[in-house]
This record gives sequence, structure tokens and C-alpha cells, in this order.
Amino acid sequence: YLDWNNSFEIIDSAFEKGLFVIIIGPKGTGKTTLVREYAIRKSKNLQSINFSLRTRESHLVGTKSLTDGNIGFDEGILVKSMKEGNILYLDEINAAEADVLLRLDEALDDRRQLILKESSGEIIKAKDSWFVVSTINPLTHVGTKELPPQILSRFPVRVRLDYPPEDIEYQIIKRHVKNPNGAEVLQGIKLANVLRQASAVEELYYSPSIRETIAFAKLIEGGVSTKQAAKTVFGNVYSQWGNVEFQKVNDIITSMFGIT
Repeated sequence: YLDWNNSFEIIDSAFEKGLFVIIIGPKGTGKTTLVREYAIRKSKNLQSINFSLRTRESHLVGTKSLTDGNIGFDEGILVKSMKEGNILYLDEINAAEADVLLRLDEALDDRRQLILKESSGEIIKAKDSWFVVSTINPLTHVGTKELPPQILSRFPVRVRLDYPPEDIEYQIIKRHVKNPNGAEVLQGIKLANVLRQASAVEELYYSPSIRETIAFAKLIEGGVSTKQAAKTVFGNVYSQWGNVEFQKVNDIITSMFGIT
């Protein structure tokens, strides 16, 4: 992970002070990679959950189980992380349903505890080393909702992660591609930024990620022509929104890479 905006330093300061962190930014900017790399650097176990409309309280807290006629309780990821004092990664937390957020709020307040009402009523107290990092996508992302103020307040350290400058994105690509063609790859990054800017002002439906500029460089390395790689990676995806959208992007690619 190329820490181009000193995110590690900010997260580490929050970790040392027991402050929870929220990372805000569009898809494909390395939010998850940042969290995973931080856990590795701290030699901490990382437990993660990706939120969606299907995420239930039971995924966080746990559920009763029946084994050989005996009723037990299978602890969820929230309870386990609190007991073990690990790093808990809440991915796309603003895709969670209201009841799930309410249960999270109980654990995230200053007491750092959870009443296990699903089982014996035991009070779960988090270890001092328990650390929570969450991420959210912009509200333009499908399935996301505005986070309630009480949840936002649980994460007083806010890291904004956007697409990096072109030279930094090129350095990131160089970590994934052995011998990238500098001029051609930079042209692909410029195209990606044009499409990102158009998406930001809602002129296009989709914003390409850093994953896609890496894929573009890998196709070129594999012998695919620059324009064909651009069409394959950046252009064709827009056809799912119809010919008008697809042609709009295809015209941009032609203007940047030529007719042939």
C-alpha cells in the first residue's frame, strides 16, 4: 500500500488514543487495502464485516444454536472482536439497516460494552485494545444511506481517501505491473480521471477505480494495443446503461487515443 496522504499516521494516532476511525471515499481508492495493511503493520488480528441490506443483528452479535440437544450460543463478529481486543473493520457501514446500526451504537459508545440479550444477558466489555475502523462510500453509491449523527459521532477521526494525483497513481500501478509503459499508462490514468470527473458531476453513471488503471496497464503489458485496452477496461462497462452512454465514452476514448 502506497500511503500517499499519511493515512497511516492519522490512524495510528487514533489507535493510540482509543479513538475510532471512519474512512470516507469512493470505491476503488484503497480503503480496504489501507485497513488491512494497517492491521499487518500493527501485528493485530483483523475481523471484518461487509454491510448490505441482508446484514442482520445476528451477524454482529450471534445466534442460539442446538448441539446434541444442548442450547448454545454462536458469537457474532462484534462480540468476538470485543472479547479478543482485535481490530474490527466495518466495511460500507452506511449500507447497514437502522436496527443493525442501533445495535452497533450500543457497543460503540464510551462504555464500550454490549448486553447480550440474545443469550444470558451477559454484559460484554471490550478489551482496552479493541479498535474499530469503518468505511463509507458516497451517497451516490447504490444501496448507501446517510449515517445517523449518533453513529457518525462514534467515529471522531475522519480520513478522506480520494483518487490520488496522476503521478502517485502511476507509482501505485508500478507496484502491480513489472514494466509499465510510462506514456501509455499515464494516458490511461488521464482517461480514468476524465471519466471520474464526469461521474462526479453526474454526467456519467460510473467512475473507474484504481483497480481498472492497474488492469489497463496489465493488458498493455500483455500486448494489447493501448486503444483496445482502453475500450476493454474503461469503455465497454458503460454499455449496460445503453448506447448513448456507451457512445459518449467511446467518443472520449477516440479523442484521446485516435481512430485506429
